[in-house]
Amino acid sequence: MKFENVKASVVRFLKDEEGLTIVEYAVAGGLITLAVVAAFNLLGTEVNNNIRELCGAVRSSNGTVTPC
Repeated sequence: MKFENVKASVVRFLKDEEGLTIVEYAVAGGLITLAVVAAFNLLGTEVNNNIRELCGAVRSSNGTVTPC
C-alpha cells in the first residue's frame, strides 16, 4: 500500500462522523462503569459497617460470644 493511500485512509477516518459517535459512546460507557464501581465500593463499605454494628449490638444484648 502506498503512503498516499494510507494518508488518505487516515484523513477519511478522522473526518468520519460515525467514528466520533463510537468514541463518544465508548467514553460514556467508561464513565458509567467507573461510577458504578465507585457506587458499589461505597455501598459495600456502608453495608459492612452496618452489619458489624448490628452484630455488636446482638452480641452485647444476649451476653454470648458470637463471631462477627
